[in-house]
Amino acid sequence: MDNQKFIEAFNEKSKESQLIAEQHGWFVTNEPELLASKIALMHSELSEALEGIRHGNPPSDHIPEFSALEEEFADVVIRIMHVADALNLRLAEAIIAKDEFNSKREYKHGGKKF
Repeated sequence: MDNQKFIEAFNEKSKESQLIAEQHGWFVTNEPELLASKIALMHSELSEALEGIRHGNPPSDHIPEFSALEEEFADVVIRIMHVADALNLRLAEAIIAKDEFNSKREYKHGGKKF
């Protein structure tokens, strides 16, 4: 997919995620304390993904055609898209720029073991 198509599709889906979230009472503000709580919710979705793996990655309770890991990763991305759209962040563009940057880094850069 070319970058412009990715940006347009990502931004459209982000707007949909934002609308759904707001319709269900999940608004976003850029007040640091409230934004911090949204980030904590992103963390909680990753913790739920970890729990899914700990339990053998069973089918999701809510969307059984997908695994627990798939559902929880989707929740993380949806929460991020929701917040990014609400705050007018250029997340799709940042993803492209970061991928480009990462593609030029040395193998296992930074000397970290993991």
